[in-house]
Amino acid sequence: MKIDKKILPLAIGGLGIGTTEFTIMGLLPDMAKSLQISIPEAGHLISAYAFGVVVGAPLLIGYSVKFPPKKVLMALMVIFTLFNALSAIAPDYTTMMIIRFLSGLPHGAFFGVGTVVAARMATKGKEAFNISLMFTGLTIANLAMVPLVTYIGHTFHWRWYFAIVSVIGVAALLFLKLWLPTLKSDEETHFMEEIKFLKRRQAWFVLMITAIGFGGLFTWFSYITPLMTIISGIKESYMAYVMILAGAGMVVGNLVGGYLSDRLSPEKTCSLLLFLMMISLIGVFFLSEYRNVSLTLTFICGALSMSVAAPINIMMMKAAPKSEMMAAAFMQAAFNIANAMGAFLGGIPLEKGYAYNYPPLVGVVMTLIGLIISMRYKYLYASQVKPDQIAECASCEK
Repeated sequence: MKIDKKILPLAIGGLGIGTTEFTIMGLLPDMAKSLQISIPEAGHLISAYAFGVVVGAPLLIGYSVKFPPKKVLMALMVIFTLFNALSAIAPDYTTMMIIRFLSGLPHGAFFGVGTVVAARMATKGKEAFNISLMFTGLTIANLAMVPLVTYIGHTFHWRWYFAIVSVIGVAALLFLKLWLPTLKSDEETHFMEEIKFLKRRQAWFVLMITAIGFGGLFTWFSYITPLMTIISGIKESYMAYVMILAGAGMVVGNLVGGYLSDRLSPEKTCSLLLFLMMISLIGVFFLSEYRNVSLTLTFICGALSMSVAAPINIMMMKAAPKSEMMAAAFMQAAFNIANAMGAFLGGIPLEKGYAYNYPPLVGVVMTLIGLIISMRYKYLYASQVKPDQIAECASCEK
């Protein structure tokens, strides 16, 4: 099937965003040593970026809904590129914290606008395919760019990580300018109209499932490097390969999540996957000292981290049928709250002196809470779901 080059700028933007968001997990020890801070303190840089996404998603979407999408996407990529470039030269920890927060501001808004743009550019019946192409950038980031940049950052210097992300940002900006068509803005919408979906309890259930339940896996992923090197006994020089393994799991998990969501209801799929997340994190806590088992769990946890994307996004779009752009942005915000909570709460046992297999134990509690909320959601709203609604919401699959 021929791929329209008009969608590629969005995929390149997703590649840059995915690279900057996830590479830092593999370089935390390097950054901690260079900035003269502890690894748990370095984990707060993950939280700072995630909070930037949370703040920026609704504010920037709300401000930009009346502007032409092409100009909005270019402006967001300028902000993204600028602050990632500044991250490469940040002189100290405090400055880096501020810059990482600012770097996260355009993240959710880019995907919120990009999702709607991708759907609008598609021929009828191909909206889901176009949107999936945009999110291909995130998949490639986790499979290829994150391991590659992790290797470069560890071998040479972690500041190269931000420099490379800035180059990707410049490329995305260039291709947005050259290839993305000029689409009309929606003059009739406004900020208050876009956020009306937040009045629905159904939407808040989905956001809580994402932020709390999904956050459990980030207690594992945020500290994957010290877990694998100190507990599992894997050499630091092999961490790029470990990240490839996790990325491969994400690719497989994304496909499996979509497959299950098509055959089960999204609600059943979400509950099942959260249960499997909880079991896998228990496995990480008890079995990480066994190298081969730890590597297997890395693939499984990577797969589960992406498998929930399709069902949870379908659930959100059903809860916000007339606010797709803002809903997509809020889902990115919820995802990054999960990121921030996982990194922060997972760091607490480390600050208390416990070993690096203890953060996933915190994740077990988080996924259990997410599972309980998910089962409650299923009880309240699953009876409202119809097969044709699932098909209509397919364009929100990540």
